[in-house]
Order: sequence, then structure tokens, then C-alpha cells
Amino acid sequence: MTISLLACAFVVLAAFVGGFIDSIAGGGGLIVMPALLLTGLPPHVAVSCNKFGSSLGTAVALANFAKSHLVLWKTALVGIGFALVGAHLGTRLALAISPDIFGKILVILLPFALILTLLPPREAKDKTPKVWIMPLICTIIGAYDGFFGPGTGSFLILAFHFFLSMSLLQASATAKVLNLASNLSNLFTFIFAGTIWWALAIPMAIAS
Repeated sequence: MTISLLACAFVVLAAFVGGFIDSIAGGGGLIVMPALLLTGLPPHVAVSCNKFGSSLGTAVALANFAKSHLVLWKTALVGIGFALVGAHLGTRLALAISPDIFGKILVILLPFALILTLLPPREAKDKTPKVWIMPLICTIIGAYDGFFGPGTGSFLILAFHFFLSMSLLQASATAKVLNLASNLSNLFTFIFAGTIWWALAIPMAIAS
């Protein structure tokens, strides 16, 4: 695989901007994925390169949130296992689809993910935290992250804010734990499948 130096610089810049947005509110993949697809890369390669970059960026953001003591670790630990399983299943499904069909699915999903990400956060009428729903949230959003990814951080933040009555800042911090878990799960699945183009993924990760 080869892309022009200009295309590579464009994607790395998108990774920088996406990493910045991800660290605040999630949704950076909505910038990075279109940039990758515009270069003409195979869809599975585009998704796996995005995962590698976003995993490192999410880890850095999580470390900063953890230093500020904003992560609700007890709540996050409830959902980690479910996020890992969901992400693995989502990635296996993505790998089972032919590149031509998968590319078309990605193009269809992008506008829907963008619309959902831009929806304003709603306040739940019942403010009682519903911790029992955490496994379901993490499994479903983890599977989405494994299959596609963009908007995952935003979806987790909105779900934690609405169902678990977290402040938006706490939700953003805690979401990073689950987002990193799902990212690592599908990243390793992609690595074993041999779909990552390291020459592009590494500079993207540094920028992110």
C-alpha cells in the first residue's frame, strides 16, 4: 500500500485534531475516519489504523483525567469485561465482511454517528443511578466500537450522564476507561488479522 506524502500529512493532521476532540468529549473518529477513507485505503486498514491512534490518545487522556481524580473507578470496573467482549465480537464481525461491502457500510454509518454525537445531552427524570444497566451499555457500545468506532466516546458519555447520573466531566473521564478497553480489544484483534499499516498508524498515534 502507498499513499502520497500530502495524503499522509492530511491523515496525521486529522489524527491530531481527532485526538484533541476525543480527549474532551469523544467523537474524534468522525474526523479521522473520513480522512482515512478519502485516501483510498481499504476499509479494514482504515479502521485498524484509526484504532491504533485513538488507543494511544485515549490512554493519554485517561491518565490526565485520573490525575485529576475524576474517574469513577468502581463504576468503570463493572463494565470493562463487557466492553472487551463486545468490542471483540464487533471486530470479528467487521473482519468477516468483504472490503467492498464493509466500505459501503462505513460510508452509510458516518452521517448517523455524526447526528447522534451532536445531539444535546438529556437529563434523566429519575436521577437514581442505574448501575445494573452498565453491562448492557458497555456490551452494545463496545460492539459498535469494534465494528466501526467513531462517536464511541460521545455515546458512552451520554449514556453515563443519562443512566448513571454522572456529571458530564465525570462521564467523560469514566468513559475513557471503557473506551480504552474496547479500543485495545479490537486493536489486538486487528493486529492478529494483519490489517494494520504500521507506516501510517504509528505517526497517527503520535499525533493523536
